[in-house]
Amino acid sequence: MSVRIIDVRERIMEKNDEIARDVRARRTAAGVPAINLVSSPGAGKTFLLERTLDLIGDDLRIALVTGDVQTHNDARRLAEHTSALVQAVVTNGGCHLDARQIDHALAAIDLDDTDLLIIENVGNLVCPASWDLGEDAKVVLLSVTEGDDKPEKYPKIFRQSDYAVITKTDLLPHVPFDVERAVHFMRQANPAIEVMYVSAMTGDGMDDWCDMLRALVKGAARPTPSAAR
Repeated sequence: MSVRIIDVRERIMEKNDEIARDVRARRTAAGVPAINLVSSPGAGKTFLLERTLDLIGDDLRIALVTGDVQTHNDARRLAEHTSALVQAVVTNGGCHLDARQIDHALAAIDLDDTDLLIIENVGNLVCPASWDLGEDAKVVLLSVTEGDDKPEKYPKIFRQSDYAVITKTDLLPHVPFDVERAVHFMRQANPAIEVMYVSAMTGDGMDDWCDMLRALVKGAARPTPSAAR
């Protein structure tokens, strides 16, 4: 008797990557960059985005897709800071977003009227590391209220991220978080990772964060009218 083993996960990942390539191609053709924001629960993704919309939401046309396990609370919070559509993906227990969900979200986004797509992933440092959403860059957040050894314990997400944001820096005097140690572990995983330090509460570091987003938009090549035809 012979046995045939079908790797279902591998087939699912292949399909996800195929959809992600299509998402990336559609965005690139429209000149719209995208970031995939990843962190543990409570690291401050939503608050960072609220402050971002307050600071540059009038200058950049930002489309938002948020992922949450059970509610759309984050989407409601963000919708109070923008007139643009905020799309909520409730995963009903799923620990990450996938490319199919972003593909569906793109159907409701006018890319010609969008400068930047921000995807707020489900709070998790493990699952999102393995799923391509068709983004240009992964951005991982690490709060000072977490352990400074998180990058050593979860190296894959830091290895695959282009940017790391250490958040809630206003709390550093009150928590045992060694910034140099955390950055050391980040660079062990990814020597090229760009690290920012932000307190969305006080505004410290928000200029660096917003400048990075502006640079992504400036670097995205929009098609000329002749090329569009």
